Amino acid sequence: MLSVIIPAFNEQDNAPAAASAISRTLDSYNIDYELIFINDGSTDRTWLRLTQLAASDEKIKAICLSRNFGKEAAIFAGLEAVNGEVCAVMDCDLQHPPKTLVEMYRIWENSDVDIVEAKKRSRGEEKKSYGFFARLFYKLINKVSGLDMSDSSDFKLMDKRAVDALLRMPERLTFFRAMSSWVGFKTECVYFDVEQRNSGESKFKFKGLVKYAVTSITSFTSAPMQIVTAAGAVTFIIAVIMTLDTLYNKLWGGSAEGFPTVILLQLFTSAIIMLSLGIIGYYIAKIYEEIKQRPRYIVSERLNLDKNDKDRRK
Repeated sequence: MLSVIIPAFNEQDNAPAAASAISRTLDSYNIDYELIFINDGSTDRTWLRLTQLAASDEKIKAICLSRNFGKEAAIFAGLEAVNGEVCAVMDCDLQHPPKTLVEMYRIWENSDVDIVEAKKRSRGEEKKSYGFFARLFYKLINKVSGLDMSDSSDFKLMDKRAVDALLRMPERLTFFRAMSSWVGFKTECVYFDVEQRNSGESKFKFKGLVKYAVTSITSFTSAPMQIVTAAGAVTFIIAVIMTLDTLYNKLWGGSAEGFPTVILLQLFTSAIIMLSLGIIGYYIAKIYEEIKQRPRYIVSERLNLDKNDKDRRK
């Protein structure tokens, strides 16, 4: 059975369309499935729509989180609830084509692979600025993590072995795209063209995307901490050069007043110190969040899901 995980935040119009399109496609290819929607603290009628869908079809299941915990937490809530031998993560806005899901399932079914990753062939009608920053983000994460995440997405299919490996990872601050690559296992890629959103606009705004990028990088790698070391090395080199220059001018009688130089050096070193303290402080804050050991999410309601099976899996 294929379990399809679909996080939803304020998707009252997209949720019924996604359920219909995915169900219709999987039924046409005779694939046994369940659809698991995760309502991530929506403030519109998303949960009402999911309640109606679950009442009309037992293959449609739903989890309601007590508030908005973020897409990463919603994905892991779905991973912990699946009953199928293989599961996939899809967006609720139908930008991930259901036919590509069938292609991924057939590859898993007929090949000795554990993960099938869908990569973006084209990015659809997104803004050029968004595409630029997305490519910059993935170049950065590729370099600091050593993983190839070019044009990657959350659109992935994984068998039970890969899912169990993910769920054994205890961290609270998660980055699904990178973690699902980090676990290894045999992986194959397919490519898809991003479809136009079925309804509404993307919930990610520029500020949210920047926050998501920073959180993702710092939760998965300690590379930004090396900026502190690099900044210290640069400051040391500049200090040595300025020291030699000062000594030379002093010994040869050409010493200038040097007041502007002193001010500039103070401003430069102060900026380096504040930047370093900011990076270190950010990591300390993340450590503080981790050691509190709070749950990734809190579930307020389940539909068509066996709570005992859910608890047993956790």
